[in-house]
Amino acid sequence: MQETIEEEAFRREVIALIPRLRAYAMSLARSNVEADDLVQETLMKAWRARASFEAGTNLQAWLFTILRNAFLSETVIRSRTTQDVDGHHAARLAAGPNQEWRLRYGEMLQALQQLRPHAREALLLVAASGMSYEEAARICNCPVNTMKSRVKRARASLADLIGFELAGEAQAMSED
Repeated sequence: MQETIEEEAFRREVIALIPRLRAYAMSLARSNVEADDLVQETLMKAWRARASFEAGTNLQAWLFTILRNAFLSETVIRSRTTQDVDGHHAARLAAGPNQEWRLRYGEMLQALQQLRPHAREALLLVAASGMSYEEAARICNCPVNTMKSRVKRARASLADLIGFELAGEAQAMSED
């Protein structure tokens, strides 16, 4: 079966976005195995639905929406089971590493998990994935101002949780 020119172009564009899809999947799934499964599911769904994609629109946003919806569906299914594929639960029983950067990274990951899901998702889409507020708002199906507000509150909450002082707050405090 030979691909059409449109299918070939679609395939190339999708392949170029796989690293971003994987990064977003990792931020949602919190496990390499689950993230890989999520990306694979997204790619399969996108390929099956390629005819419904409108050329000239934002492919990344379309794929991220598919991935997010797949994650939400899987979350409902997996909410009743505990998996320890990457040993996260077992790692809690072991002594942590001594490197300062690794400890700070672990603190930041724990703090991310403490954020509300909408705030975490907004922060990861805009700050970690480099999307514009408009793209992130389309993916989350919310107004742009709501997305901006979520990101601002998520940044402030994350900084507070890890004991990091934001530049704007430090300047405001020094002026008081």
